Amino acid sequence: MSVLVVDHRSTDRTLEIARTHGAAVRERDFHGFVDARRFALSEVRTEWTLMIDADEAIDAQLRQAISEAAGDYNGYHVRRTTFYRGRALRMWRNELLLRLFRTKDVRIDPFPSAGGSAQLHERCTCDPPLGTLDGTLLHYSYPTHEAYGAKYDFYTSIEAQGIKPSRARAAIEVARAVPRFLWYLVGRGAVADGIDGARVAWSSAFYPAAVRLKALRR
Repeated sequence: MSVLVVDHRSTDRTLEIARTHGAAVRERDFHGFVDARRFALSEVRTEWTLMIDADEAIDAQLRQAISEAAGDYNGYHVRRTTFYRGRALRMWRNELLLRLFRTKDVRIDPFPSAGGSAQLHERCTCDPPLGTLDGTLLHYSYPTHEAYGAKYDFYTSIEAQGIKPSRARAAIEVARAVPRFLWYLVGRGAVADGIDGARVAWSSAFYPAAVRLKALRR
């Protein structure tokens, strides 16, 4: 097994730690999320690639499932759970993502939540057959509410640059926010996570509207 770390001029000990543990390191400027993943993939020399982010970790069950994967598929989905202030939120559980795949067969494309041409929320895809592995990919992206707010503002601003301003579309997305919020609360179980669940449910429900409203201010 070989490990490749792509680092975008970090200011912590990422490079030191990676090299200490024998990882190959590529240091470069950041040119966008899709570009970063495509560059990383271009540097892989093994038949299979497992791609994870710096704020993700693999639990013991998933680690075992990866080591025992028979290779009968072109790729494998994993189930990701995202944490908010140290808690695994119900509406962010079991998100299926293709993260283990044959290196030569995968495609990486942008998938902006509000539509448009923004180069973010990238997705890996490849032709079937595809499998699903047991275990969980743990996503520790939001240690504090402030961290969540900062990323929310960052991502909505990027997405706003990739869509055409439209007052009509902005009004539609604002109107859709409330029913979407209620669905997240009840259908996705956010209500069971109390104030944190409600806060994230509302922010998620309003996300497309936030993008559209920012596009109007360009």
